[in-house]
Amino acid sequence: MRIGVPRETQPGERRVALVPDVIARIVDSRFDIVVEKGAGASASFRDADYEQADARIVDDAFVADVVVKVRKPSNEELGRLRDGQLLIAFLEPLTDTYGIERLASKGVTAFAMESIPRITRAQPMDALSSQSTVSGYKAVLLAAERLPKFFPMLMTAAGTVPPAKVLVLGAGVAGLQAIATARRLGAVVTGVDVRSVVKEQIESLGATFLALGVRAAEAVGGYPQELSDEEQRRQQDELAARIPEYDVVVTTALVPGRPAPKLIPAAAVAAMRPGSVIVDLAAEAGGNCELTEPGEETEHGGVRVVGFTNLASTMPAHASQLYARNVAALLQHLAPEGELALDWDDEITSQTCVTRAKAPAA
Repeated sequence: MRIGVPRETQPGERRVALVPDVIARIVDSRFDIVVEKGAGASASFRDADYEQADARIVDDAFVADVVVKVRKPSNEELGRLRDGQLLIAFLEPLTDTYGIERLASKGVTAFAMESIPRITRAQPMDALSSQSTVSGYKAVLLAAERLPKFFPMLMTAAGTVPPAKVLVLGAGVAGLQAIATARRLGAVVTGVDVRSVVKEQIESLGATFLALGVRAAEAVGGYPQELSDEEQRRQQDELAARIPEYDVVVTTALVPGRPAPKLIPAAAVAAMRPGSVIVDLAAEAGGNCELTEPGEETEHGGVRVVGFTNLASTMPAHASQLYARNVAALLQHLAPEGELALDWDDEITSQTCVTRAKAPAA
């Protein structure tokens, strides 16, 4: 089975779907892998590295039986896909219905990486988690760069400098990585989540768990159940009273396919000290902060609000490496002997598939 790895064309996207070391591990699975010339260059992977891993460099990777990408195909790329082809990528099935309809009309069998079920045996394929790890790490680095203070406590001849105080909203994969990174940098860290089950996880990283008096059970997939309007108001009021105590706030409350909950009102930002920083990892869905502008960095009364999107792409080498492992695990699940064997009774296969090629007429 031939697998094609095209170069990503979405502006600002620097990741690549498969990297040389992962290809070297799966070519023995009877996969023939072709990589578009320069596909890995933005992530620091040379064409020569791919050739050394037994991949072939080509001008057009869409000639393959299976096309693996990071981002959904552009209009031009959609035109190059053909009936019966298989596509694996982040396809945004909950928000880009037009794109999914076009894939279906082309007869493409498409698998969305964000639709991988959150079950134990699918963990090696969980690209949302792997990329959230990168985003949570980078969010803290962005905050540390912008904060006009040290993160760690420093004891100097000129006196002791107290550590920065960091608040992380949400204790999913991105939130826990943000907590761990801020702790490594020496900050005093507090974590908030409406799920009481994550309290031990927050404390195991050396952070303090902040209880807001609002609780939600975990829904399917590990995300918290949606709060009522009254619970959301209470949560906002409690946070607004506590946020001014912190130098940095990192927000991570994001559920795929839904608008991000507004956790930080403008009044809470106004109460923060000048020089404080908010990094909003939910910016792509509108942001957890009322003042977040997706894709932008703004300043309000001396407080910086960072709403950059696609943070994983700013660390393309490791983000690509992690994503490539997710893709390889899915490929080996769908084609365990090097040939497609799609078991539609299997929940990984059925739940990840968002368009399915029509069976040939009898």
